[in-house]
Amino acid sequence: MNHDRTQLFLGAEKVCFAFLLPAVLIAVATIGCGRVAVQEPGPGSIGQTQTSDDITAEDLAAHTRALSDDAMMGRGPGQEGEAVTLEYLQTAFDRIGLVPKGDSTLPGASPGSPKYLQKVELVGIKADAESASLVFRRPAEGLLLDLEHGRDFVTRTTIPKEVVDISGGVVFAGYGVDAPEEGWSDFGDIDVTGKILLVLAGEPPIEDPERFGGEAMTYYGRWSYKIEEGARRGAAGVLLIHDPGTASYTWDVIKSRTGEALQKTDRSVLPPRTQFQGRISGDAAARVFQITGLDLDELTAAAKQESFTAIDLGITGSGHLDNTIRQVTSYNVVGAVEGSDPEHAEEHIIFVGHWDHLGVGEEDDGDAIYNGAIDNAIGTAALLEVAEAWASAEPAPRRSALFIASTAEESGFLGVVSYIENPVVPLAKTLAAINIDGVNVWGPTEDVWIVGMGLTTLEEDLAAALEARGRYLSPDPAPEEGNFFRSDHFPFALVGIPALCVRPGTTFVGKPDGFGRDVWVDYYSNNYHRPSDEFDESWDFNSTAQDVVVMLEVALRVSASDAWPAWYAGNEFKATRDAMLQSATAP
Repeated sequence: MNHDRTQLFLGAEKVCFAFLLPAVLIAVATIGCGRVAVQEPGPGSIGQTQTSDDITAEDLAAHTRALSDDAMMGRGPGQEGEAVTLEYLQTAFDRIGLVPKGDSTLPGASPGSPKYLQKVELVGIKADAESASLVFRRPAEGLLLDLEHGRDFVTRTTIPKEVVDISGGVVFAGYGVDAPEEGWSDFGDIDVTGKILLVLAGEPPIEDPERFGGEAMTYYGRWSYKIEEGARRGAAGVLLIHDPGTASYTWDVIKSRTGEALQKTDRSVLPPRTQFQGRISGDAAARVFQITGLDLDELTAAAKQESFTAIDLGITGSGHLDNTIRQVTSYNVVGAVEGSDPEHAEEHIIFVGHWDHLGVGEEDDGDAIYNGAIDNAIGTAALLEVAEAWASAEPAPRRSALFIASTAEESGFLGVVSYIENPVVPLAKTLAAINIDGVNVWGPTEDVWIVGMGLTTLEEDLAAALEARGRYLSPDPAPEEGNFFRSDHFPFALVGIPALCVRPGTTFVGKPDGFGRDVWVDYYSNNYHRPSDEFDESWDFNSTAQDVVVMLEVALRVSASDAWPAWYAGNEFKATRDAMLQSATAP
């Protein structure tokens, strides 16, 4: 993309939103008119908690269609679609009547415009795929393996340098895990300073349910942890050996991640990263091991044993990246509904849904606009519907609600991280964070499930809200995928705030067993992070509304209750929350 053109678009000469998407201006001005009133409390309600039919399939569809339209240009932060998206969202926030809680307006906005935008300073790093190289050598035998970017590996840097060159010995570090509390270390006494690490995806497959979360993935299994651990140990680069089964997506998804990478300008509160990081395909990794005289399958089997320690492969590796660097100012969109009870109005429940997607990128099957309909136009649409229902609820909820349409989730939750660094509501006065990221569009379900089952009392509120509607809560069907670490609720959890993310159910009404699994496998295999994630007129938004209403009712229950949501005993986030609340009440 022409960066100069982007800066003009986001500056004083931004293109008129009405010119780009005239129908959407009319749509956002009329969505919600003639809505159904909030019902009286139904079975299972607590106190003055309301149930609500104030969320409609028609409005969810209209918002989703508009936000995933080509005119939004894939909603890439710092790209041409950002200003269009932000204007749509702040127009919706203003129509709903949310109290502006940002610090900015769109550049060029008229004086006195409401400040719904919260500035997020980022740096964009675009690696030149043509010049990216990764070469492995075994000098003594004159063996050389020159890998091809995209086909064999995908890499980038999170350090804003125009040229990155690394060279060093290559170490196979198993799963790249150092977990003293689990009695596990893949590194032993080996010094990996200046080395390039090859690590396996996922975490050690221990069958003991008391270790490494049992079936559920812990943070040690996340790709980001492995890069952070390598950086802490001084590695020059970390390459994950891609495993579609562990990652839950194919190499085609990895290949699509060659566009601009966004990072926070200030990384002082973020974990360290290496200069050179990325993924190498399983086939390419096997070829690397071949020139060492070792076998990848045999070493993978060895890495599953507690006795394993990292192995210097006796080869050298070198990597090169040419990068284009630019400063990017992006924005969260933030608005609130004030609580009706003066004694509790300063206490807030946060709803968050990320508005961003991948923007315009590499062409895929003739299309370069990554519309992101499921990920996450539909979640942003749900955020708007929940905000509207909350604002019109009668009686008004006693506690306040904050609605955040966040930026740069796809780049590592950077919008939410920026919010947490600069909260408009004290974190100690934030009762819960409910994240909406991808919602069911394939038909009604008897159940829903949540990422991170067994973590907080919020799931008790969710179970009660479901029961009141004749539905039930299911366990996470794929705890080994570590979905709890993959979306905007996770940074809230890291600082101690009880967090919840609801996922579509697995038991579809009138559908055969396995239907729910099949639609998600199809989505992740064929549409996830690809231009084909587009609005589909056949989607069932009644099923979307069914799940979004339940999310609203969870928050209404929290608002009505005298008890705050809490982490269950033994949870790794509980101590952080306890310390936060204790500090807030200390004299």
